[in-house]
Parts: sequence; C-alpha cells; structure tokens
Amino acid sequence: MTETRPHRIALIPGDGIGVPVTEAAVAVAEKALGGRLETVRFPWSCDHYLETGAMMPADGIETLRGFDAILLGAVGWPAKVPDAVSLHGLLLPIRKEFAQYANMRPHRLLPGVEGPLRKAEFGILCIRENTEGEYSGAGGRVHRGTPGEVAVETAIFTRLGVERILRFGFEQARRRSGRLASVTKSNAQRHSMVFWDEVTRELAAEYPDVAVTPYHVDAICARMVMAPETLDVVVASNLFGDILTDLGAAIQGGLGFAASANINPGREAPSMFEPVHGSAPDIADLGIANPIAAIWSAAMMLEHLGEAEAAARVMAAVGAVTARGIGTVPGQDRTDAITAAVLAALD
Repeated sequence: MTETRPHRIALIPGDGIGVPVTEAAVAVAEKALGGRLETVRFPWSCDHYLETGAMMPADGIETLRGFDAILLGAVGWPAKVPDAVSLHGLLLPIRKEFAQYANMRPHRLLPGVEGPLRKAEFGILCIRENTEGEYSGAGGRVHRGTPGEVAVETAIFTRLGVERILRFGFEQARRRSGRLASVTKSNAQRHSMVFWDEVTRELAAEYPDVAVTPYHVDAICARMVMAPETLDVVVASNLFGDILTDLGAAIQGGLGFAASANINPGREAPSMFEPVHGSAPDIADLGIANPIAAIWSAAMMLEHLGEAEAAARVMAAVGAVTARGIGTVPGQDRTDAITAAVLAALD
C-alpha cells in the first residue's frame, strides 16, 4: 500500500543547468504525487565553495541523513573550481558515506527519439559499482616536477564490494529477463578482474535461473553499438561502468536522456538521484537545457520511494511528450516549454 505521508527530499541543484532541470523535475514529481513532497534546498555548489572554502558544510552528511532521498542537479564548473575538488568535495562523499554502492542507469530510446544506431528496440540497465574499484582514490605522486616523477593510482576491489554489486546485478536480472552481462578485463588485469570473475562464478551458482555471460570491456562496447538488443542487465566496476554508461547515453539519443540512481539497497541511508549530463556551463544561462534526464531521475526516485504508480505516470507523460517531437532535438525546445508539456501530459 502506498504511503500517504509526504516524502522528505533534499534538493541539491548544484551548478549550471543543474538548477533549472532540478526545478523541472521537482515540479513534475510534486504534481505526480499530488503535492506529497517536502523539499529542502541546499545551495552546495562551486559558488558555495568559492564563498566558504567547502563544497558542503562539515555537517553536510549528517544533515542529509534524515531525508528519504536526495535529488541532485549537477556538480562542477571547471573554470571556477577544479573538477577534482567539486567531485571529491560533494558527490563522492555522499555516495560513499551513504553506501550508495549501486549506480543504476537505464538506456532505451524514448518514443520519438532517434538514436545514432539503426536499431531502436533495446533496453539496457547498466549497474555500476559506485564506491570503490578504480575510483577509490588510493595512490600518490612522488618526485614531482622531475624527470623521475611517478604517479600511482591503485584500484581497490574488496570481496564485500564486488560481491554486493554483483548480487545486486543478479537480483535485477532475475526481475527482468534473467540475463546478466558481467564486464571484465581479466585477460589483462590478472588480479582485480580475475577476482571479479571468480566472485561472478561463485554467485552464479546461487542464481541458476540467471544466464551469465562475461564480456571483456572492449567487446561489450562493440556489442552495445552493434547489437544492443542482445543485452539486458550489465554489471561493471566503477571505471568500466562509467565508460559504458556514457556509451549507453549516446545510443539512447544523448546525455539529455541519461538518468541515474545511486542506490543504498539496504535503505540504511538515503539514496541519491541525478541526471548524468553535468552542469554544461556553456549553456547554463540559455534556458535550453533538456530536463528529461532529471525528470526521468525523479521518476526513478519515486519508484524507489514506493510510488510505482506515480513513477509510471511520469514516464508515460515523458513518452507522450517526446512522441510529439518535444525535447527530442538538443537546443530545439526551451527548458520551461518541455517542462510545461510534461506537466500537461500528466493531466
């Protein structure tokens, strides 16, 4: 039974186009729920960093902990603040502190959207490990500025981390078509990826109803282009998943349609939902940012909150709008016009 109490949502619009697309997503989600959202906006952004010296306050994580979910717009403005500062000062701490280890990104063509491939019938769910792997931040540099300078970046793969993301992938595959693609590169990475493959095989024995196919990361890149309809659930490490999901966004028509969810599967802490297009400083003040990725992310948030009917209504409204050609061509329609069309379609 759907809860009737309001859902408390922390809004972090962030930088650039993150601000208007978050406003659009909230307006759609509120209408779909009949206003049952309590939202609190936080001004954490690169401008906040320039004013305070931090992307978010020292108690930012604890402040967010009391919310049901987090809706993020975009973070980053490289001309103002280095990406390494903005990413490690806000986005990554939230993912890690709240154990949002499962990053989910759906890739399919919405009605009326023309992708670059001749094939239109595909539906891929990419699941990316979100808290360790190649983005663990372990390493360092020595002898800086000398001919002998050395930079070391160490990928961290724990049994806990690998097993839980693979298990999450198996569970998603079980709910869908029963097919799982596990992304590896064990022919070249003989420690981390061989370990990944071993854990995959161990878990496969627990899921006899799921057909598992291992792919080297280069091979699955080719398959996503040549035969995307043969893939369903794809699970990958942090770096591989990052690359594959940008490719997935490309074949679904562009980053304007790329939604994502950073999930804490155990629900011990809030999950975070965000479009993955970035802050796009070059169009930040033009009013032409496509809000569909943010609206789709909000629909994923609603589903996570147990509001499956409202989430389905949002996606049906988005599909009805794109089927009319609205929001399907970058820069053709204004942000507020696309938002207004989705709101009207909800009626």
